[in-house]
Amino acid sequence: MFYVYFLENKDKNSYVGCTNDLKDRLERHNKGYVEATKDKRPWKLVAYFAFSEEIVAFRFEKYMKTGSGREFIKRHIKWNDIV
Repeated sequence: MFYVYFLENKDKNSYVGCTNDLKDRLERHNKGYVEATKDKRPWKLVAYFAFSEEIVAFRFEKYMKTGSGREFIKRHIKWNDIV
């Protein structure tokens, strides 16, 4: 499976990513191995979507990072208006 995941930190910063190993990826974010998130740790998992095809997951991740994708998150995940 391939996962598009949504993270949040205590300062209400958000991050959207894609992986095939959700548990390992969250650990990597929180250990500082991910350049984009290492200065804003710790992170918690807010939500994720699972896909059987990698290309579909990556396309969904790309969409989630657009303006309309962020609006989708606000409406459907109730992500504290942080995106």
